[in-house]
Amino acid sequence: MDVYQRLVSGQGETNTAIHTVDMHTAGEPTRIVVSGYPTLHGHTLLQKRAYSKQHLDHLRTQLMWEPRGHADMYGALLVQATELTERGQADIGVLFMHNEGYSTMCGHATIALGRFLVDTQDKSIFPLREQLKYDAERRETELRLHAPCGVVHVTVPTLVEDGKVRSDESRAVTFVSVPSFASARDVVVDIPEAERWAALRAKGRTQVRVDVAYGGAFYAIVDAKELGFDGIVGHGHSLRELDEATATVKRLVAGRRGLTRHPSEPELEYLYGVIVTDDEGAQGGVGLCFFADQEVDRSPTGSGVSARVALAVAAGRTALGETAVFHSPVSVGGDGFTGTAVAGGASGGAGRVAVGGRAWYTGAHVFVCEGGDRRVAGFLLRDCL
Repeated sequence: MDVYQRLVSGQGETNTAIHTVDMHTAGEPTRIVVSGYPTLHGHTLLQKRAYSKQHLDHLRTQLMWEPRGHADMYGALLVQATELTERGQADIGVLFMHNEGYSTMCGHATIALGRFLVDTQDKSIFPLREQLKYDAERRETELRLHAPCGVVHVTVPTLVEDGKVRSDESRAVTFVSVPSFASARDVVVDIPEAERWAALRAKGRTQVRVDVAYGGAFYAIVDAKELGFDGIVGHGHSLRELDEATATVKRLVAGRRGLTRHPSEPELEYLYGVIVTDDEGAQGGVGLCFFADQEVDRSPTGSGVSARVALAVAAGRTALGETAVFHSPVSVGGDGFTGTAVAGGASGGAGRVAVGGRAWYTGAHVFVCEGGDRRVAGFLLRDCL
C-alpha cells in the first residue's frame, strides 16, 4: 500500500485517522471534524462536552496545537445526537474547540458550519440532513444548531443544482443566537502599578473603564483609547502590546464577582474574551478579540458582535432593526460581519441579534499520529520558551 493511501486509511503504523474539512470566515479558521473521532458519552450536549474534556482532550490538542495546528487554530466537533435533536428542537449539535478548551458559542464557526452542513450529503456526518427546510422563493435553507449556549438558528443562502441544494457562497450566512444582553456597563478597573503596560503609563492612567456583555459567551469590551492606545489599525501599536494589555484586563475583570452572571446557566458564567474596539458607534466599528488563552480572532467575532450590538442597544446607540457592520483588522475594507438587533434588548435586557458573514472552504485533511512520535499530544511554541 502506498504511503499516501496508508495515511488516509489510518492503517499500518498510524493510529485512527481523523478527517476534517477546513474553512475560514473573514480570515478566522474553522477545522470541522467529520470522522475518526471517538464516541462522546453522555446524554446531553453539556455532558458530552464534559466527557470530551475529561477523556478526549488529547485529541483537541492534537488538532488545535502544533504541528497540526497553531496557537490560534479553532475547531468544531459535530455531535450528531443531543437531547435537543431527540426532541425535534435541533438538527445537529456541535462542540467548539480552541487552544485552551471548549467554548460555549462561536459565530464565525457557525457561519462556516452553515455552509458545510447544507453542502454535505453524507448521512454519517449529518443524519438529519434531509429534514432541513429549503425555501425556494427566498432561496434559503434553515438550520437549527445546538451549541453549548443553546439553539442557534442559521439561515444559509442556497442554490439548486442537479436537483441538489448547495450553499450559495456569494451571499452571507446569517444566524440568530441565544438572547444577548449587557451584563455590566462602565466598570472601572484599577490597574496595579506593577501591571501597567507601557501605553497606559505613557498616558498617566491608572484605571480602565470597560463594559461586559453576553452574546453566547461573556466579553469585556473596551475602547482602545481606554487602554492608552491611539487605535487598533495604522497607529503603530504591536500585537504584543495589545496582548499584554488585554491579558491584564481579562484577569482583573474575571476576578470581579457578578459581572458575568447568566440568568439560567451557571456553567456559562465566565469571561471568555476581551474585545478592543476602535470608533465603536451605531454603524459598527473595528474590533480585535483576544479569547480563551489569548487566542486572537482574525474575524470580527460573531458572538462578540452579538454582545456589542446588545451593548449598543442598552447604551442607546442603536435601535431594533438597525444594521451595523463590524470589522477586524483583517476584514477592514472587505468581508466584515453585519449585526442587527431583531428583538428585545431594551435597557440591557435580553435581545436577539442577527449576525451575517461569509465563509470559504480551504481544504480537506486527514490527520494521523505515529506511535513513536513524542509530540503526539501537540505543543505550543510559546510554552517551550
